[in-house]
Amino acid sequence: MKKLLLIAALSLTVTATLTGQRMPEQLNKLFNAVYGVTAFYVDSVDENKLVEDAVRGMIEKLDPHSSYTNAKETKELTEPLQGEFEGIGIQFNMKEDTLYVIQTIPNGPSERVGILAGDRIVTVNDSTIAGVKMSRTDIMKRLRGKKGTKVNVQVKRRNVKELITFRITRDKIPLHSVDASYMLDERTGYVRISSFGAKTYDEMMEALDKLHQQGMQQVVIDLCDNGGGYLQAAVAMCNEFMTDGQMIVYTEGRAAPRSEAHARGNGRYKDLKMVVMVNQFSASASEIFSGAMQDWDRAVVVGRRTFGKGLVQRPLNFEDGSMLRLTVARYYTPSGRCIQKPYKLGNRKAYSEDLVEREREGEYYHLDSIHFPDTLRYTTLVNHRPVYGGGGVMPDIYVPVDTSEYSTYYRDLVAKGIVNQFVVNYVDKNRDALKKQYTSVQDFDQRFQLTADDMQQFIAMGEKDSVKYNEEKYRTSEQVLRTMIKGLIARDIYADPGAYTMIVNHKNRELKAALEVLYDEPRFQQLLQEGNRDYERLVKRTAPNIP
Repeated sequence: MKKLLLIAALSLTVTATLTGQRMPEQLNKLFNAVYGVTAFYVDSVDENKLVEDAVRGMIEKLDPHSSYTNAKETKELTEPLQGEFEGIGIQFNMKEDTLYVIQTIPNGPSERVGILAGDRIVTVNDSTIAGVKMSRTDIMKRLRGKKGTKVNVQVKRRNVKELITFRITRDKIPLHSVDASYMLDERTGYVRISSFGAKTYDEMMEALDKLHQQGMQQVVIDLCDNGGGYLQAAVAMCNEFMTDGQMIVYTEGRAAPRSEAHARGNGRYKDLKMVVMVNQFSASASEIFSGAMQDWDRAVVVGRRTFGKGLVQRPLNFEDGSMLRLTVARYYTPSGRCIQKPYKLGNRKAYSEDLVEREREGEYYHLDSIHFPDTLRYTTLVNHRPVYGGGGVMPDIYVPVDTSEYSTYYRDLVAKGIVNQFVVNYVDKNRDALKKQYTSVQDFDQRFQLTADDMQQFIAMGEKDSVKYNEEKYRTSEQVLRTMIKGLIARDIYADPGAYTMIVNHKNRELKAALEVLYDEPRFQQLLQEGNRDYERLVKRTAPNIP
């Protein structure tokens, strides 16, 4: 460590000499402090941790999105955005302290050697993982590994007495960011995007092209709960829906000159009628996409005000695999709106509690709880209707959260994992019969219903795990519970994450509002031409912002 510190200091000194500058006094102080502690402190110290703590302490005084991650944390952070990881290719759940295979990744390592949905993995490389209360994280550590390495697993299969041994060669496993895509009706396509990663654009285009072949004339792009990701993925997506030269987004910072991204005019869906769905968990790249569509009067945005992350991070990678993600600029929608919500340097607690504060103030439930500052009024670029900055993208159609079906009984069943436990047991017993009886997800969606006896078994499972049955609260939440359970069963039976979305979407209020406006052409055009007239009474006059 001392050698590394000396090398770092020497590097800084050389850089300063070459540029004709003195090494900054602050950097010299930092080096001397670390060197002094490692060289002279009364007790031994973990030198790596000392430096990491110093970096974390520095970053904590900055904005809420600058961050430092060690090598392990960096890998976990970037893996989902890269679109793949290395492992054996299964999705699993835990049933009575045993790993239960929900599905194998198509053409993945586990499927190739013959592991089946419903199998229970008992041992990994001679280490027992069943019945020992091992955490999911520890299990994943044993199953994941570099491409080409091998792992031996023993599997308990239903109706087979002895354990079956498999030798699996790990490989790259794809991670998908398009969770679901299907036709809502004969004219309307639906695409749900969960994040913006390296392969999101390709996945979206594949989904849109398939839907187009099925007769799609209009589309709903669902970005609810999408926390963002790569800015370039959002830019590539926007390009498909915009005309040549239209600005998508621009970024600007103290040390980062203004940089603009524009549509190239080669998009295949520039004329496709579109609604974009967002909510309070839609952030970053989701806001770039929805903001650009709104600013160019290209789509109607439906849902609730988005998260409000408009800061651009630049990754600074270190040789040990750690990374500093430093905020270097703000991004702005084409009309000039900065989507970033207000924050105070170093006060991360207040920032992290912003969504809780919004709920407390009633923003999720009542439109009149929202106010637009007149000093942050902007106009769209085609029809010049009003839109507002100051934190997040406000949709053109506001859809409140409906809590009428969510009782404390429902909350306790979900929190204690009773829903997932019931689904695992149900699928384990009925997988083959269900697949034989229902030939497709669509067939299952239309015809399958949980019986009264099924729900009694579900209630009994909750009772066994100290979730006391309450008749009134059960009736309040019965339909949402039935829908959730049905969706999870379909996901596991057909090895298709989109199956769950398709089924629970029947109770999706944002989607209902999206379909209503798509089929109400006068309302659709009025929103694009004038904006939401209901918002006019919510404009709050404020004093001008003075820098």
